[in-house]
Amino acid sequence: MSVDQAMGAVSGAMSAFTLNISVGLIIKVIFAIILCVIAARTILGIVNRLLNKSRLEQTLSRFIGSMLKVVVYFVAVLIVLSTLGVDVTSLVALLSVAGLAVSLALQNTLSNLAGGIQLLLTKPFEAGNYVEAGANSGTVQEVGLAYTTLVTPDNKVVYVPNSDIAGARIINYNGKDTRRVDLKVTASYESPIQTVKDTIGGLLSADSRVLSDPAPFVRVSNYGSSSIEYTIRVWCKAADYWDIYFDLQDGMKPAFDAAGVEMTYDHINVHVVEK
Repeated sequence: MSVDQAMGAVSGAMSAFTLNISVGLIIKVIFAIILCVIAARTILGIVNRLLNKSRLEQTLSRFIGSMLKVVVYFVAVLIVLSTLGVDVTSLVALLSVAGLAVSLALQNTLSNLAGGIQLLLTKPFEAGNYVEAGANSGTVQEVGLAYTTLVTPDNKVVYVPNSDIAGARIINYNGKDTRRVDLKVTASYESPIQTVKDTIGGLLSADSRVLSDPAPFVRVSNYGSSSIEYTIRVWCKAADYWDIYFDLQDGMKPAFDAAGVEMTYDHINVHVVEK
């Protein structure tokens, strides 16, 4: 056998070996991709069923599902790259540095996101509640991941960053089914206390929205310089609060006038003594 023939035989053998390695690698990668896709779909399917059965808000459920989908497919890509012989350690380190840079640049956004997740998990309020959170107040229209949408009584739409709400003192005026209406009225010293209390009690009993349990409260709370102060406390459904508040204010003076009860105001009596 000549030298040329020998070299040709060796070259042919090396080509065949390289071809076998390439075909084997391709098959291995395809197999890895199929396994990763099946595993990813299985995991995401199980998680989605669990999220659908949970009591989490839909916004939070969708966010968790989306984030998990990104993580699962990112891991799948790393597995496929590792099968190809790529050094994924360096790639992960590079992505970690890039992620740190992005997180620093989006610090406020991530803070709002964390606040949104906190609100969706703890549920201090829900859509339709009237709340006061720090310097913001209004009816909750939507709780998003970054902002909470409030509608003010004069119909302004306010988008409040969730980080501001999560760190503030929150008052939910619709957190309970019932609320207490507190009022104070004054009457003159000349009007008998029992007459004043009976007049106020009649006004309260005539309003069907006033709850009988707990019973309405009408008592003397202060003896002023020119009048006697009476404290009124009644319970009602939360939705009726403001209607009852203003209706009782409107009806108080006509009821007093009909009963002959004088509603006084601050004044000074001057007595002239002749010597």
